Amino acid sequence: MPAAGLTIGTLAERGGCSVSTIRYYEEVGLLPPADRRAGGHRVYGEADLRRLKFVRRCRDFDFSIDEIKALVAVMESGDRSCTEARDLATARLAVVRARLFELRALERDLKQFVESCETACLGGPGPSCAPLGDLARAGD
Repeated sequence: MPAAGLTIGTLAERGGCSVSTIRYYEEVGLLPPADRRAGGHRVYGEADLRRLKFVRRCRDFDFSIDEIKALVAVMESGDRSCTEARDLATARLAVVRARLFELRALERDLKQFVESCETACLGGPGPSCAPLGDLARAGD
């Protein structure tokens, strides 16, 4: 099927997402409203496929809907500087680094929990498991 006449299903398949994702992206303004055939069926073009792939890649980077809208605006406007995109990416990188810090702390805690289970309980009954008791008391 030529790119100028992509159905929503074909667009979803070629864009690596679901039909409901495309409808959602249209609803929130990440994709422009689709052209409609006489019967009301959506029809998409090559530009829509490129935009969808761009949006999907931005989602892979965990950009928010608003951040993606800003990136699309930079990408499509000759009047905007790519430093806006860099600044958004820099802010996203800071969020990712903070999450990594938190995940490393969680990894340490879980490792300690596993090691404690291996040394303190040795497969005994759950109610007498010291690490589980520690977890239960942690909220006190």
